[in-house]
Amino acid sequence: MLTLLDQLDKGTLWRSPGGIHPPEVKFLSNATPIDQLPLASTYLVPVPQVGENCTLAVKVGDSVLKGTPLTQGTSIWHLPVHAPTSGTIVAIEPRASNHASALPVNTCVIAADGKDTWCELVQNQLDDLSHQQIVDKVRSAGIAGMGGAAFPTHIKLNPVSEIDLVIINGVECEPYISADDRLMREYSQDILAGIGIIHRLLMPKRIVIAIEDNKPEAAKAMQAAVSQCGLPAGSIRVTVIPTKYPSGGEKQLIQIITGREVPSGAIPAKLGIVVHNVGTAYAIHQAVTQGKPLIERVVTVTGKNISKPGNYWLPIGTPVDHVLTATEFTPEPDQKVIIGGPMMGHALANIQVPILKGTNCILVPSSQEIGSTPEEKACIRCGECATACPALLLPQQLFWHAKAEEYDKAASYNLKDCIECGCCSYVCPSDIPLVEYYRIAKSALKQAADEKQQAERAKQRFDARLARLEEEKLAREAKAKEASERRQASMTGTDKNAVAEAMARIAAKKAAAAQAVTGESITEESSVTTTDTTEVPKGKAAVAAAIARAKAKKAAQANADGTDTNGAETDSAKTDNAVNVDANDSISATDAIAQEAPLSQKDKVAAAIARAKAKKAAQQTDTAPLESTETADSTPALSADDDKNAKVAAAVARAKAKKAAQQAETAASDIEVSNTEISVSDVNDAEAIKKAKVAAAVARAKAKKAAQQAETNTENCLSQTATPAVDSTASVQADVNADAETAVNAVATDIEVSITDVSVNDAEAIKKAKVAAAVARAKANKIAAASAESKTDAEIESVDEIQTEANVTSPSIAATLETATTEAEAVLASVGSTAEPIETAPLSSDELKKARIAATIAKAKAKKAALAQEANASSDSSVTND
Repeated sequence: MLTLLDQLDKGTLWRSPGGIHPPEVKFLSNATPIDQLPLASTYLVPVPQVGENCTLAVKVGDSVLKGTPLTQGTSIWHLPVHAPTSGTIVAIEPRASNHASALPVNTCVIAADGKDTWCELVQNQLDDLSHQQIVDKVRSAGIAGMGGAAFPTHIKLNPVSEIDLVIINGVECEPYISADDRLMREYSQDILAGIGIIHRLLMPKRIVIAIEDNKPEAAKAMQAAVSQCGLPAGSIRVTVIPTKYPSGGEKQLIQIITGREVPSGAIPAKLGIVVHNVGTAYAIHQAVTQGKPLIERVVTVTGKNISKPGNYWLPIGTPVDHVLTATEFTPEPDQKVIIGGPMMGHALANIQVPILKGTNCILVPSSQEIGSTPEEKACIRCGECATACPALLLPQQLFWHAKAEEYDKAASYNLKDCIECGCCSYVCPSDIPLVEYYRIAKSALKQAADEKQQAERAKQRFDARLARLEEEKLAREAKAKEASERRQASMTGTDKNAVAEAMARIAAKKAAAAQAVTGESITEESSVTTTDTTEVPKGKAAVAAAIARAKAKKAAQANADGTDTNGAETDSAKTDNAVNVDANDSISATDAIAQEAPLSQKDKVAAAIARAKAKKAAQQTDTAPLESTETADSTPALSADDDKNAKVAAAVARAKAKKAAQQAETAASDIEVSNTEISVSDVNDAEAIKKAKVAAAVARAKAKKAAQQAETNTENCLSQTATPAVDSTASVQADVNADAETAVNAVATDIEVSITDVSVNDAEAIKKAKVAAAVARAKANKIAAASAESKTDAEIESVDEIQTEANVTSPSIAATLETATTEAEAVLASVGSTAEPIETAPLSSDELKKARIAATIAKAKAKKAALAQEANASSDSSVTND
């Protein structure tokens, strides 16, 4: 059985599937040698042309020579771009691209100086260069595949696998293109020199130069060059293959020469095969031996609308319109300019575009050659496209999915294996531009793949960042742990004890705070006051200490009083002592608060009021027992009437004591109102408010206890000795009236003090409060005066009348006092007792009028109450006389 190499030596060929035979029009351009065109005034060099990730090596205003690199990059896929002629960089800006879309690309615009001066070139002897140096020279020259694919050549010259066969593609199957044909005829020796470099780099077992049978002159020229080259005999040969389109395709040519099919998605190198174009071999020789970069190539300019068709050496970046002008282009209406052949080329939307490294033909056909584009019709499912496909694909399925934008399904039918040869479109009876649909689908799939790749790279960067942050966190924790261990190791015994003591203090403070949260109750007889130890622990301790001292002192005095069996002290003296002790206790407790915790001016005012009220209550309760004691000393015996009068006096004394208790409670309420006013002006002074409330509660308890004790002592005194008399009864009545007036005056004073505590800016509110206080004081005075006038000493004739007077007058005065207090509190509430200061606007005329009406009504009510009281007193007096 013959091996592949034996079959190659015998010239065995295989048939490729599909393909077509379009009419050839190569005669328009292959009859004349390769020529030169005049230099253009401006050259457009897109950057980059092959690959990505490059940087510009020049800037606007730089002067460049022919062959000067314009870009540089490190990517393996990057190929540098060189200046096609000498001149100046006049612009670096986006210009239309040599593509069917004409999308703008970054372009270096070079104004030619007409000298076409080369930069310094380094020529080398092939024997003096290493394998890697040769590959580097090919790469630095910017050589790409000259057959149209523009794949980086240096990658094909350095494959990762062993290469058995190298195929030099000279087929050139497009019906109009003849650039490779003329190149092989005229530069066969240079092409063989390039093939020799390829042989040195790849060391293949065979090299086959494939040429179609429609190029007999090129085949003869190449055969003559092979016989004269220095390659080993039998290692290289020229093989002529039948003419059929697209036999020049890489995979199709491999199948024709070897009978092997390249798997889908694979490259020929996996089969040990590499394919290079004859133009690429020529460029490799120029770059390695002469040091010339790829700055020009042979381009076929053809078509019946070209007066001078032929093949020309065109510098890379030459504008297409300059080429057409130099070849005497005669345009027609709706003229098409096609880059490439009629089968695989694309029409230009703008002729102000440059020649690229992969541009091998400029076709300007007449209307007779290529008619107008026919209208697309519906697919009739004839199957001709599948028969003509050289890649053995299913063009119908690809078309349907591409038209429906079902690109994933189109990819499942191996869309990527389509070489866009155009055979399917050529044979389609419905004139469907199938290749255009396939190109759109490929672009969409490529864009989706790029986006997916970018997302994957972003995810990788994100994961790498998270991993880096975690490593940094662990490193910081480890560093902190090491530092802590070093500190602990370096600590002495004293330092450790200090740390332990600090921890113990912290624990003790926490325990004390937890206990203080529960709070403690402060109880004084029947009154209970609770303070918050978490807010004012110092003030609480002071109050508790003061109360404890008062209790101890009172208990000691009580024991002393109990042991006095000889009557050294009377009960009235005991009452005096108790009252004095209570008053002193109240004052001392308030003083203790002031000493322990410094108070503001308002707190001091509230504390002073509390002390004054407590002392006043104690003094008032002293009056009744003392008078009773004096009466007892002067009168040793009592009659029945005297006993009755004594009982009346006792009732009056009880009323006075009750009145004193009410006055004490009123004082405490005034203190709380004052505290409320303090909180209005200073909300944050919670500690001072709490201390003032404690003082008020203590004062209230002391006053109430003093009143109860005074009542008890009075009854005891009256049970022993009492001297009734009209004068004393009248005195009692006067005392009652005086006490009522004093109480009302005290309320008014307290209202004024509370008014002082209110924010100074609230002038109108202060004025209203003062008016209310004055009204209350006037009411009380008027009632007291009316009572005094209605009953003189001459009109009081019996003890029953005194009793009635006491029962009638005192409650009315108390009611008046209560009404005044209520009105005062209402005024203060209107001034403001909330947690925020009240800003009151000046009173209007209507509000002042309402205030005057309220004052008048209050006066009328007071007068009416006095008249009613006077009438009741008169009726009671008449009944008594009867």
